[in-house]
Amino acid sequence: MAHNTADEMIRHYTAADEASRLRTGWFQLEQARTHELILRHLQPAPATVLDVGGAAGAYACWLASRGYRVHLVDPVPNHVEQALAASAELPQHPLASATLGDARQLQHPSRSAEAVLLLGPLYHLTERDDRLAALREAHRVLRDGGLVWAAAISRFASLLDSLSHAFFDEPEFSSILDRDLAEGQHRNPTGNLNYFTDTFFHLPDELAGELTEAGFELIELVAVEGPGWLARDFDRIWSIPQQRDRLLAALRKIEHEPALLGASSHILAIGRK
Repeated sequence: MAHNTADEMIRHYTAADEASRLRTGWFQLEQARTHELILRHLQPAPATVLDVGGAAGAYACWLASRGYRVHLVDPVPNHVEQALAASAELPQHPLASATLGDARQLQHPSRSAEAVLLLGPLYHLTERDDRLAALREAHRVLRDGGLVWAAAISRFASLLDSLSHAFFDEPEFSSILDRDLAEGQHRNPTGNLNYFTDTFFHLPDELAGELTEAGFELIELVAVEGPGWLARDFDRIWSIPQQRDRLLAALRKIEHEPALLGASSHILAIGRK
């Protein structure tokens, strides 16, 4: 990752409230589906989990509360402070640690974890060599048979987001979108937080290929939100338990459909060492 790209990411997450994001709007679907996809494969507690790029600790604290030994690593100081504060509110199940760090060079011993979460680093590492370095570090710290959950943002996410949230026709977004679709390299020089920060948007096959090149056996390549994040009346659907369950059931039925993988905001690759 180029130095200025890293600085831009830290500026973005210092200004944005990542701690509350997963509790609002369609991000609740992202969280619910990610929970489901983690628990589908994760071995029982107390296993050791490294949450690399774990932000404010939403997933790390959730797993710690279920009895897992969770170490959170994140490059954003504000995130680590928030994760430690969240951990302090779980005195019976605190995080094992929360520290500043880089996904490409983890300060954890080889073969020390049963699971690694990479739910952010792969899209913030805009250069392929850096993404492979992060995946190889995950491979190094995992015990034999350990699993990695590696999330990516879809190549088409900014197009779909702009259409569903009514900023497609904003002039300053036009050149951003053109580069997204052509290269997957998302750059936002505008300062508008709605346009996100510097990232790489994957094609599904690119994500799978990076995982296998780093030495993992691919277990699942799955759409996290599927097209559910595009629902115009998402909050209404989500607020009605029966409709929420129907939506989740429908998304499970199409989660592996190759023709629809790119329609999801996030794609998750699950790999075994």
